[in-house]
Amino acid sequence: MSEIVKQYIKNKHKKPGNVYLGVAHRLDRPTSGIVVFAKTSKALPRLNKLFAEKKAQKTYWAVVKELPEKNEATLVHWLKRNPKQNKSYAYTKEIPESKKAILDYEVLKKLDSYYLLKIDLKTGRHHQIRSQLSYIDCPIKGDLKYGFNRSNKDGSIHLHARSLSFIHPVKKELINFVAPPPDDSIWNACC
Repeated sequence: MSEIVKQYIKNKHKKPGNVYLGVAHRLDRPTSGIVVFAKTSKALPRLNKLFAEKKAQKTYWAVVKELPEKNEATLVHWLKRNPKQNKSYAYTKEIPESKKAILDYEVLKKLDSYYLLKIDLKTGRHHQIRSQLSYIDCPIKGDLKYGFNRSNKDGSIHLHARSLSFIHPVKKELINFVAPPPDDSIWNACC
């Protein structure tokens, strides 16, 4: 994706030579939605600081098969990453080398066979949403790694970075991005 964006910037701004591009906000490979790039080396640390200080509001949508116990709740777990499996495990109590993970969820819609959840991240941990929803027996559609019973045909999962808001680090204006979900029958039923 970085190479595509670099080429876009090069063509749009008719830039000679190499184009700088820094990744400020990325997604897990099977996830869709908003990513944020910095076009200058000066902007990247400013954006990184904004995310590190949790001054950005991230909202995700997730499609799950099971209805959570509550229509809305805050989930608090301690996640421990297993690098060999590229997976994080959720625990209800702190364990060695775990990191606290917090998210709020709300059931937005009942579909024919699934439920659409809105997720507001309070922390940003490795596979946080996937791990925490799996822990409450609500794995994301298509997410075999975290307990869904079958994969999606295209290898994606039904987790979408829906919106991102923050105050621009230089202009001091509110920036709000909203990404439409991919075009498939389940996502289309959500909109």
